[in-house]
Order: sequence, then structure tokens, then C-alpha cells
Amino acid sequence: MKTAVLALSFVLCFTESAVCAQGGKARPATVLVGGTLIDVSSFGHGTHDIADAVVVLRAGKIEAAGPANKVRAPKGARVINCSGGYILPGLVDGFAGLNSQAQANATLYMGVTTIVGSQDDRRGMLKFNAHPSPHIYPLDSAGLTDDHSLLIRLPRWKDKLKESNDVAELSGDDAAAQVAETARRGTRVIWLGHNLTSAHTKVIISKSHRLGLITYGEFISTPYADGLRDGVDVLLHMTRYELGLVPARLQQPLVNVKDPDGPALAPAYDYLRQLDSADPSITAYGNEIGAAHTALMPTFSLGYLLLPEHRNLWKESAASILDPKDLHRPPDAATGEAKFPSEQERERRITNEAHFWSINRTLRATHPLYLAASGTSALGTMPGISMHTELELLVRLGLTPREALAAATNNYSERFGWHELGLVQAGRRADLLVLAADPTVDISNTRKIQVVILDGIVLDRDVLLNKAR
Repeated sequence: MKTAVLALSFVLCFTESAVCAQGGKARPATVLVGGTLIDVSSFGHGTHDIADAVVVLRAGKIEAAGPANKVRAPKGARVINCSGGYILPGLVDGFAGLNSQAQANATLYMGVTTIVGSQDDRRGMLKFNAHPSPHIYPLDSAGLTDDHSLLIRLPRWKDKLKESNDVAELSGDDAAAQVAETARRGTRVIWLGHNLTSAHTKVIISKSHRLGLITYGEFISTPYADGLRDGVDVLLHMTRYELGLVPARLQQPLVNVKDPDGPALAPAYDYLRQLDSADPSITAYGNEIGAAHTALMPTFSLGYLLLPEHRNLWKESAASILDPKDLHRPPDAATGEAKFPSEQERERRITNEAHFWSINRTLRATHPLYLAASGTSALGTMPGISMHTELELLVRLGLTPREALAAATNNYSERFGWHELGLVQAGRRADLLVLAADPTVDISNTRKIQVVILDGIVLDRDVLLNKAR
């Protein structure tokens, strides 16, 4: 790629408007020429890459995209020569926190242009006023008391949602009203938490779908079979959705308890730790997930530091602007290793992680739909950076590089109906990446980013790092 062309005098604006503040004149179109446009359609089974592509961006949208013999650069357009490069839609992180400007900058630096944003005790409060910022699609809980709910500061909800000493279910009417209220305020995803029982889960899923909201299930009290039957869109977190494999005798003690994470949970995980990864029940569960058209969001990166051959994430350029105080259990800066109170605890966690990986390999053989999400910034994950470890881990699990790319882009469009993102296609939002090497050959090439475009504006990646320090 001819980097000299990238020295064009772009005004570094972070707005969807097509009008610059300077003079009020409409910006000319921006055009990418000469790169290979990677096909991430059909859940990663498309193979119609376009060599020598032309992509026209105007007013924050993609105006046209296709081969050079069919798409022409408009007169007066600003041209970026991408010869030798590879063009992708911006990455989507389906479950992430963002609690500081530095985290926003790191996320963008690594090519993540949209996140499903979560705020909780591990990830902190979402920083909605970061500037620049990836697009934040807010996630909120429903049906439970929750000090981190997006509604907690509203007079009507303050007392209803306050956790006090125990998390408790709301009434069915309050749960439905909560979903409606949070939807009016822009929430895109509803999280179905540990304490929800099946009756409430069913009500919330139904109400959410009527309002066009997506539902993520991280169940304990609700049996996974019930959540799948009622149409949950996503099962969240490896080591959590495996609870769908426990027999009824171990699930029953988890129902209608004030503390589903307490002593009743231990026998269920003991069972899973003893479960042979070749057990037919795992394949049956995978087939059940597929039949329900529910996606898996494993957030493998939450266990990345427990896996062999992991990198020291502090060595990444984007990590230089991150404050360890804003991260949950950050790894050791010198070694990149997770910190544990004892060597015995380290060994136990590593053994558990390996076993759950083996279960997920068997689930993978049933070909569920995957969605990429990092879980940032819990358990040593890092904004932006851990999205790339997630892609690598999906490939390690058995997805092709192209399937992993689709899991971070167009799968969100196809499964959730978020047709503003996910493809480099006319009418979509102009969030794009240009890479120096082919990511379909080696998924680690997604880290070889040369250009990040947000809402049609080319971001200065050096500024993203330097201004956040």
C-alpha cells in the first residue's frame, strides 16, 4: 500500500455530519481504490472477494462499492490508494466495557468501530461522552435489581432496582415496564441474568422481541432448555452456557434461590469438570442450540491468559495508553501472565479452562453460529486488543479465518438485523478497516491495520495513541 497517499490533509472530525465546522462546506467524497474487498457474507462462507475494488464514502455512509470497472471515483473525491491492502467492515465487539477516553481510543486504534456496551462492577460505567468513540449499542439488564442498570438514576426506578444485600427478581409487570423504558432510551440488547427464573425469562424475551431488542442469556436459575425454547438470541460466555449440559437433578437446586452463584452451583460445575468431551449429550446440546437459531458468544478472551502460547498484551501499542486501574485483574506488566493468589489456584484454573475448551470443540462440530466478543475489560482483557485475541481463539477452536471475520462483522447484521453495519456495501455505515495483509490466510493479519475509518472519517491512529496518554 502506498502510505504516502495517506498523508492527505484530512480534517480529523469525529461526527456523522457531512458538513465540516470550518466554512460549512460539504466534504467531497472519500474513495478507497486498489485494495481487495474481503467477502464476509453468508456467515463466512462467501468467497467473492473483489480485487482492485473501489469504495466510495460520503456523508458517513458507503455510497458505492465494487470492482473498478463498475464503480468510479466521483470528481473531486479524496483518494486513498489501497493497492496491496485488504478492506473489511469495522469490527463489532458484542460484549465490552468502555470506561475512559483511553479505552475508547484503544478500541478504535484496533479497528473496533462498534461495541455492545456493558457497565458493571468489573467493567465500570460506560463512558457515553467519549470523543472520539466507537458506536456504543447499550446493553441493559432486565427483571432483576441491579445497581448498574441504565435506569438506576431515574426516580421511578431508583428504589426498585437498588440491589441492597441480595439481587432479587422484579415482578413480571415491572420487568416488562423496565424493558420498555430502557428501549425508549436507546438500549439495543437485554441481558438475562443469573437470578432470573424461567417465567420471568419468557416474559422478558417476548417483550424484548416485540420492541426489536436482542436478548443475551447468561442463565443459572433458568434452565438453558427453557431459554432456548423461548427464543433467546444469544448464549453468553463459555463456562456459563455449558450449564445447559447438567442433568435436571443438578439444575433444580439452582431454581428459586437467592444466590444462584452460591453453594448450589458447585455440584453442577463438578459434574461438568467430570464430563467426557466426547459425551453424546454435548452433541445433542449443540444440535438443540442450532435448532433454536440461537448464537454462541463464548468470549474466549476472558480465559486467554490461561491458555498456552498467549501473548503479553501489554506489548501491544494500544496497551501503552491503558491505565491498569481501569482494568479488572490486569495481567502482570512484565510477564503478561494472569495473577493468582497461589500456584494451586493457577493450576486449577488452567485445568478447568482446558477442559471447557474440549467441550467447546465438541460443540463446534455441530456448527453453531458464533458471534465475536471480548468481554473487555474483565479478567485481564483489554479494549480493542482482546477483540483480536477473540478472533484468533475462534480460529483455534476450528472456525476458518473467514468465518471468524464474519463473526465480528456481518453475522451481527444477519442475525440481529443490524443492517447499518457488517458489510462494505452501499447504504451501510462507513466504518472500515484497511489491512496490510490478507486476514483470510492468517487471522493474525487483522492486527496489521493501516487505516481505520469511522463514519467516513479517516482516523489518525497516532493521534489516538498520543492524545490519550
